[in-house]
Amino acid sequence: MRYIKVIIIFFLIVFHNLSSQSKQTELRGESILQSGPMLGYSEMSEVLLWVQTKEKANVYFEYWEVDDDSQKFKTDNEYTNSVNAFTAKLIANNLKPGTKYSYQLFINNQEINLAYTTEFQTKSYWDKKQGNPKDFKLALGSCVYINDENFDVHGKGKGGEYHIFNSIVEKKPDFMIWLGDNIYTREGEWNNSTGINYRYTHTRSLAEMQPLLASIHNYAIWDDHDYGPNDSDRSFIHKDKTLESFKLFWGNPSFGLPGSKGITTMFTWQDVDFFLLDNRYHRAPIFRKTGDRTQLGKVQLEWLIDALVFSKASFKMIVLGNLFLSTEKGYSQNYINGYQEERNYILRRIEEENIKNVYFITGDKHFSEASMIRNDNGDEIFEFSFSPLTASVSNRSVVNHNQIKGSLIQNRNFGIIEFSGKLKERKLSVIIFDSYGKEQWRKVFKLKQ
Repeated sequence: MRYIKVIIIFFLIVFHNLSSQSKQTELRGESILQSGPMLGYSEMSEVLLWVQTKEKANVYFEYWEVDDDSQKFKTDNEYTNSVNAFTAKLIANNLKPGTKYSYQLFINNQEINLAYTTEFQTKSYWDKKQGNPKDFKLALGSCVYINDENFDVHGKGKGGEYHIFNSIVEKKPDFMIWLGDNIYTREGEWNNSTGINYRYTHTRSLAEMQPLLASIHNYAIWDDHDYGPNDSDRSFIHKDKTLESFKLFWGNPSFGLPGSKGITTMFTWQDVDFFLLDNRYHRAPIFRKTGDRTQLGKVQLEWLIDALVFSKASFKMIVLGNLFLSTEKGYSQNYINGYQEERNYILRRIEEENIKNVYFITGDKHFSEASMIRNDNGDEIFEFSFSPLTASVSNRSVVNHNQIKGSLIQNRNFGIIEFSGKLKERKLSVIIFDSYGKEQWRKVFKLKQ
């Protein structure tokens, strides 16, 4: 009898220890989650999932159709390490078009439970033979300054109203395009990968940002503050370092063009094409007196014109870091002030190739506005600029003669663009919201046949 009691006690002790170890391991897994998970690009047959840990770890995702967990799928395993800033990109590829999925993150084989929605969607198949495209909407914004008492002067930063990311989630966009200055590298950080990755990590780890990252697909371009020093151009000697960090922390479908480095990419959502351009890697110095005067570089510039001509999309959205149509003087980064020849070249090609329904989407200036010009074909070309998300606000003191009356918004804000309607009656609605989600400005633009 004593022998049996000893055996029972022994197994109880072992079970208790194993249970304690399991709980400790689970807590350990959750404790080394640094940021994310984040949704990257979405296609009909695959979706990119991203995560960052605090130290070396084994990560993977399980996923299943929403409201049906009878069949679960699993991504490959990836190991995070210091070389990749402890980030990992994993591909979910057992997918159906036009379907929503729930997903679960695992770190070191332990399920990580999060207090917010973790779902992604695949694109639905569409072409003109099928009839009308589906309605969808996207969020837009630029200039994400997150305070850091260890680096900001006297511990006082320029960022605030971080609740704006929760306000974006409440609008339920299908995806978001981050329009540059998505981080603000501090003095000297841009010279080395350690500093650049630290700034990305500090920004990406903001608690208010996590629900957005986990449930909305994310695409991005950059501008000077995530590319290098203020107003930096192609001369920046460490641009390959910032490029590699951009690739580590964003889940775009591609980066650069054949024979041309950078972040250029494009994607299609239903009947709309999005051209995401790189305005820094090939940019000529603004004050140089000789040589070419370009933001995009010849390869990217000609690719853009080719791609616009080829596009059969209802709307063609050109996403760019700096203001394009604005006539505002005195700010060298705007196209009109230092790169007017390239600006005119792009507008001429749009006119001569008879490309219709072209819209520019920009950021940078710490205020939002819409602009419009009309070319000799009678076609209207628009620009929507959205800024800032959390950085400080600028007060415009110089006139933009192409501004659409009433569209200037001078507070922290974000944009929503909704695409809706039948194929030949397609329209887009632009709405600007303040950080609390209160509407500031709205206008509807109709497709021109």
